[in-house]
Amino acid sequence: SAIPYIGDTIVLWIWGGFSINNATLNRFFSLHFILPLLILFMVILHLFALHLTGSSNPLGSNFNNYKISFHPYFSIKDLLGFYIILFIFMFINFQFPYHLGDPDNFKIANPMN
Repeated sequence: SAIPYIGDTIVLWIWGGFSINNATLNRFFSLHFILPLLILFMVILHLFALHLTGSSNPLGSNFNNYKISFHPYFSIKDLLGFYIILFIFMFINFQFPYHLGDPDNFKIANPMN
């Protein structure tokens, strides 16, 4: 509604009515579900295109002799980093299980409150 002339129309279209209701929640839930899938698809498409054509060089020089193939060298490096982070996370979770928990879980339940 802050955009002149078309702001109210955009708000009505996004809300699905004159107030926030079930249609608004359905639209935002759908957007919340579809948008990450669309972003994931675009990232995969970008990596595929980059793998096929290669990156462009702004200097115009040819560095084909210095190129390293993505797989297996960079794939193994990325997987190693992922496994190290996963190991650290699992170590913290198994050795200190309450450190990453919510403090509200330790409050005594009182049904009279």
